[in-house]
Amino acid sequence: MGTYTLVGPDGRPYPSQEPGTLGGHRGARLYGRLDCPSALRALARGGYAGQRVFFADAATARAAGYRPCAVCLPEEYAAWRSGEDGGAWEAEADAARRDGRAVPARPDRRTDPAADPAADPAAELAAVLALVRASGARAVAIGHGRDGGPAAEAFATIWGGALDDAGRGGTVLAVVEWPERAASWLRQARRFTAGEPDAWVVAGATPGWAGMAERLRRSTAWDPRRTFGFAGVAGAVALAPPGTVEGMRGATVDGAVWRAGRALIHLDTSPAGH
Repeated sequence: MGTYTLVGPDGRPYPSQEPGTLGGHRGARLYGRLDCPSALRALARGGYAGQRVFFADAATARAAGYRPCAVCLPEEYAAWRSGEDGGAWEAEADAARRDGRAVPARPDRRTDPAADPAADPAAELAAVLALVRASGARAVAIGHGRDGGPAAEAFATIWGGALDDAGRGGTVLAVVEWPERAASWLRQARRFTAGEPDAWVVAGATPGWAGMAERLRRSTAWDPRRTFGFAGVAGAVALAPPGTVEGMRGATVDGAVWRAGRALIHLDTSPAGH
């Protein structure tokens, strides 16, 4: 019998005589079924294998700090998300005050999917797709940070198979992942802007996108007015320098539209693409 390498509840790898029952992504800190369509597509593209990990069961994955995949484990993901409340923000805010750091903004239920257990990923995705289609873009670059992998993968899958009135499909030039903290984000910024995309689509958490957007502004020809985001990145307007993401648009967790001003997010209740 062969030996398999699994990740234990302490997050460390260990040898096992039994194969894992769940797979995971080390960078995104998520786990899911071995036949997850999102993971299989990413593996087929070749950019996932180096981050692949395996777990004996869900309890071990959770103990190691991984969360359920929204694509293949939607019920587990919803339960995981509904367990998050203001207590996490309070703890982080208290720690920031003790350390003399800036207190993070309290999550907004409209623009932070983790703050809204009733968020509808399908409505959010549909709204982002509608915005990008309305812009006339065909070739897009997709980027994501922490927790943004499932949304980015879902968008890429639909966009790559989408047909316009002339029967032409959309093109995904690149899918770029960035860390929440980095020395410069320069390597990711160059990959994200290579190939002159018609539009950029971003997903993930606010801190990583704020740093990435600042680097894009300083070092590339990136245009926030041709950039469309999922709800989680909207908070970058408050973390990045004023004006960094001005003109960027995106979808709220319930499918409404937001637009980034110089230092504020403006909500629009009209349907995306109108």
